[in-house]
Amino acid sequence: MAAWRTAGLNYINYSNIAANLLRKALKPELRTQAIRRDASHIKFTKWQNGRPEKGFAVMIRNPLGWI
Repeated sequence: MAAWRTAGLNYINYSNIAANLLRKALKPELRTQAIRRDASHIKFTKWQNGRPEKGFAVMIRNPLGWI
């Protein structure tokens, strides 16, 4: 059995931890490029009775966490 599974992690959590450690180990000039690639955008739409409700929340994940 894989060590990450024995530790109680799923593969996504394991790979996120490994990616964060790798970014922290990079030289400063390469680290900024890697951190920029880590950012992602997610749009949530609330649905009620089979229809989307007006308005939505957009959350942006940056290296410091969710905003």
